[in-house]
Amino acid sequence: MNKFIIVAGNIGVGKSTLVRLLCENLDWQPFYEPETENPYLADFYQDMSRWSFQSQVFFLSRRLQIHHQIFHHIGSVIQDRSIYEDAEIFARNLYLQGNMSDRDYATYRSLYQTLAEFLPPPDLVIYLRASVETLSRRIALRNRDYEKSINPDYLAQVNNLYNEWISTFTLCPVLTVPADELDYVVRPDHLDLILNRVQQKLTGKDEVIFANDEKR
Repeated sequence: MNKFIIVAGNIGVGKSTLVRLLCENLDWQPFYEPETENPYLADFYQDMSRWSFQSQVFFLSRRLQIHHQIFHHIGSVIQDRSIYEDAEIFARNLYLQGNMSDRDYATYRSLYQTLAEFLPPPDLVIYLRASVETLSRRIALRNRDYEKSINPDYLAQVNNLYNEWISTFTLCPVLTVPADELDYVVRPDHLDLILNRVQQKLTGKDEVIFANDEKR
């Protein structure tokens, strides 16, 4: 039976790398974040309050298109970040920071919730959880110009929102991976451990191996 897995987590935590490694080992199809450039992005960075709604709706539409492609794909897939995170983490963070008005946020939430009701849920969410220190170190190592200005306080706020979201997420089982301790890039045994936990979650053989891993 075909399976649909989402890999979720903060900036720099290693989502894309884990998606690639899992797909290579399982012979599944990866679906990465949209490559299409957001036409509102330049305006957004100039005036976040003015353009946050338009920018987030664009991201939501692109994520919806990928979700549509996934459910017409023949075979099992793993997605790098999901439509749920766009709304529950990043749009919500803009609202909490005062960069999206009450009216725009209410409209955005209504649109998202309506769409989400029609989307088939994933079979598993892999949540990569890491400290701000780990995230900052990994962001520095990959040396992307547009990430150099990311503030540790921003990463901490996003971490808080992820933890709140995942604690109430009930659409499917969740596998929480302690990314501070597990280095699946250089430690094949760590990757094997994650692969084993994924198979257990998908087959219902739900033994707790990771610290803070919860049965759902």
